[in-house]
Amino acid sequence: MSRKSPRSVLIIESRFYEDIADELARGAVEELEGRRIEYERIAVPGSLEIPLALSLALATGFVGRAGRHRGCVALGCVIRGETAHYDIVARESAAGLHALAVEHAVPLGNGILTCDSRAQALARASITGRNKGGDAARACLALMQIEQNFSSASRR
Repeated sequence: MSRKSPRSVLIIESRFYEDIADELARGAVEELEGRRIEYERIAVPGSLEIPLALSLALATGFVGRAGRHRGCVALGCVIRGETAHYDIVARESAAGLHALAVEHAVPLGNGILTCDSRAQALARASITGRNKGGDAARACLALMQIEQNFSSASRR
């Protein structure tokens, strides 16, 4: 689905761990389709690229109040390794997304997992497990509803 709708969401997904990405996306897509929310998916190489992709979407008007999509769901996974790279990617991807969401008032569901192991990540991503992709979609939709409530109240 990709046509313009005031209730449309852009899913930005990191494909670094493809099996985990597939499961996160499955959870988000099932949640959106179950609520008849239109969506479009784009892929980036890793979680650190998600904030830049959202920034580009906002700067070009692809996402935003007047854009094709009103909200965004960010999906990815960072698994702890032997170096500090995990800490950098986890911290900077979360901080970047948070800053963009607040600065641009864009409803955002952050579904970037930060895990100690692949098994932990799979358990959190699985739709029969923690279903964090579905959680991220629900968070985005809740914020879209809050925005709609504020917009309606300001018109009174």
